[in-house]
Amino acid sequence: MATIYDVSVMAGVSLATVSRVMNNNTKVSDRTKQKVLDAMQSLGYRPNTIAQSLASNRSNSVGVLVSQLDGAFYEYSDDRNRNGTANRQ
Repeated sequence: MATIYDVSVMAGVSLATVSRVMNNNTKVSDRTKQKVLDAMQSLGYRPNTIAQSLASNRSNSVGVLVSQLDGAFYEYSDDRNRNGTANRQ
């Protein structure tokens, strides 16, 4: 799995420049931005969402609290689990 460091080495730029490109900062020239994007694509780089969440202190996730699990949907789901049909492919 490629890291931001790998991208910076391949593109020949600093880690800060790679970060600026990823965050669409306007202080990066078009030529440099294209070098970084090409390096990201050739390495198959994908940002690590867990690392981004830790760094930004935001997870961009929504939690749902449910007080009761009853109703037609949950009864159907429970029946499937008891019969072993939920895990079939």
